Amino acid sequence: MGKYTIRRLLTAIPTILVISFIIFAVVDLSPSDPTGNLPLTIPPEVRQKIREALGADDPFAVKYVKWLQQFFIAEPLNFLESTLGISLPGSEDRVRVISWATRGPVIDIIAERLPQTLWVVGSSYFLGVLIAVPVGVYSAYRQYSIFDQVGTFAMMVGFSVPTFFTGLMFIVIFSVNLKWFPSVYDTTLVVTDIESLQQQLRQMFMPVTVLTLYTTAQMSRYTRASTLDNLQQDYIRTARSKGLTERTVVTRHAVRNSLIPVVTLIALQIPGIFAGALITEQIFRVNGIGQYLIIAIQGGDLPTVQTVTFIFAVLVVVFNIVADVLYGILDPRVTYS
Repeated sequence: MGKYTIRRLLTAIPTILVISFIIFAVVDLSPSDPTGNLPLTIPPEVRQKIREALGADDPFAVKYVKWLQQFFIAEPLNFLESTLGISLPGSEDRVRVISWATRGPVIDIIAERLPQTLWVVGSSYFLGVLIAVPVGVYSAYRQYSIFDQVGTFAMMVGFSVPTFFTGLMFIVIFSVNLKWFPSVYDTTLVVTDIESLQQQLRQMFMPVTVLTLYTTAQMSRYTRASTLDNLQQDYIRTARSKGLTERTVVTRHAVRNSLIPVVTLIALQIPGIFAGALITEQIFRVNGIGQYLIIAIQGGDLPTVQTVTFIFAVLVVVFNIVADVLYGILDPRVTYS
């Protein structure tokens, strides 16, 4: 297992480099100008100096190398300095990618917005998995029962209805008509006491609920299908014929094997937490990573689009490796040579 993990990590390095080149090259082909949103009264020579300061006119190879330096040199060293509380030489000369819109380092802006995304998307994903697994298992065990039929219908509706429709419906019902929850997420709110905590929970309710419903519907479908498949296997009949209790047969045999593909799916979808919920964050005005990416695309902020997309791609590669390792841990039949 250890050799396999190391081998996968080593093969991931060229994969990440290829992905980084493709992302950077494709986005760099966009005809965006960092001075396009500036007033027309600014002289052309000033515009040119701004472009030179941002590195927009550098050759492709130079821009690509500088862009990579922030991930493999500048940001790791900055993180090391902040963690250890020391100052390493050459900190002033480290290359950091600057956003064309905010004129600040892209990584710093992502770090500022990441907590909001984790609060909303992370909480909804955790709750969705927590609800989906027992619902899917019980629906499979009680196949064709009223609970299974109602749950299957709810899963189909929750998975089919887009989140932007559900979000707007929640705003109309709970915010406009009932006035129970705010329709706009206040990212400036700081939790310091019970009252501010209640405000935080109130503003999180609608976006978290919308995403939780979608995640629950998706995960419970996979859990139900996997559990149904395992309940019909020969080893389940063998376990029952040995006189084991039904609870032991279901929990120790059927559920454990059924969760193998489900856990793999959960691991593969974790990168989506860090990428943010693009549509839901826009609807509820959550200043997370998803909204930041949409704003960057609309404003032609190429460095931001390249950086956010690349970080998401790296997370996908890493969690693919995590899913493969977890698969081998959960399923003893899988061997790595």
